[in-house]
Amino acid sequence: MESQVLAALQHAPGPVTAAWVRERIGGDLAYTTVMTILSRLHAKQAVSRERSGRAYVWTPAADEAGLAALRMRRVLDGEPDRDAVLTSFVSALSPHEKQLLRTLLDRATDDAPGQDVPTDDAPAPTHRTKHKPF
Repeated sequence: MESQVLAALQHAPGPVTAAWVRERIGGDLAYTTVMTILSRLHAKQAVSRERSGRAYVWTPAADEAGLAALRMRRVLDGEPDRDAVLTSFVSALSPHEKQLLRTLLDRATDDAPGQDVPTDDAPAPTHRTKHKPF
């Protein structure tokens, strides 16, 4: 149901009410169910809300790519061995995707002066799986 609500918000002309979302989704969902879904999405930072009179109006917090990235971060946050998950993810990327990831990481490093960035001579992290360089 969350994905249906997010899809409706993505196609909204601007900030919309829960009633607007309910109308677009259709079906037999109660208004309170839509409000619960929107509140949960707000807690997950997937949507934002703003007071409009006595009600809230809702907007997606990001475009579809941003929402997919948020879901990916939530999955990663739920894993006890983040290094292993990232390693497995990167090892399954195509050469083009790996190059894109390198470019994006380089750009992020260049844009964030003063942040601690691991260097090649830093000790390797300890984890349960072997890592392949990408």
